[in-house]
Amino acid sequence: MDELDLDSMFPEPPRPPSPEPTISTYERDSAFVKGPEDWSAIDIRLVGDHPLWGHHLWNAARSFASYLDTNTPLYKNLNVLELGAGGALPSLVAAKNHAGLVVITDYPDDSLIDNIQFNISRNLNPSEHDRSFARGYIWGRSTDELLALAEEKTGRGSYDLIILSDLVFNHSQHDALLTTCESALTPSSPSPSSGSATVTPSVLVFYTHHRPHLAHRDMEFFSKAEARGWAVEKVVEERFPPMFPDDPGDEEVRSTVHGWKLTRPPP
Repeated sequence: MDELDLDSMFPEPPRPPSPEPTISTYERDSAFVKGPEDWSAIDIRLVGDHPLWGHHLWNAARSFASYLDTNTPLYKNLNVLELGAGGALPSLVAAKNHAGLVVITDYPDDSLIDNIQFNISRNLNPSEHDRSFARGYIWGRSTDELLALAEEKTGRGSYDLIILSDLVFNHSQHDALLTTCESALTPSSPSPSSGSATVTPSVLVFYTHHRPHLAHRDMEFFSKAEARGWAVEKVVEERFPPMFPDDPGDEEVRSTVHGWKLTRPPP
């Protein structure tokens, strides 16, 4: 079997077919909208039925967007990379909140990458658009092209924030995701002797246990990360209405979004 076959990389039980491409709107918390110059919403076009579930705006993405809106120092004027972006809501929030560079990736399937580009064009003004790029990328593969893009656009060939939104259910891809993060993340530096604040490069991982009976498998991502030298810290736990009310398993488990921050200690 071809190692890039989607069914082997992303095994998921079947769900009912979804409609044609649709628009879902993320409404920004009104506390951040202080004047007409501030953005208030992002419209996300979602592809039709797709084996990688790019046709859903997941609760984790909504929670991620709110977290990024509240924690802009993590990425303002810095380089951001998203893996498995789907509709790319978290990346678009980062772009609108003055990230220096936003590279939005998903599996190199034309329908996914074209849709990300559509969402970039629909939601970003010219200056934001010029700092945002959609690219196809397979987790665990060489990051040379992604690093070269960062070097070309910013003079630094690495990323200060990596976004993983609702990806840990892909249990077979945990090591590949971590390998990419290790390759692409800016190395942490010792704290400056002057005492001035610095932003520690980090990976943010938001997800829901969509299959409660496999929650322990989702959590293996973090035990693998710790074994590979990452520091792991929980930063969010937020309840949403369940996306699929008829799915089996505890509803509270299926409706809770968890967010974690991964960092690498300085050498």
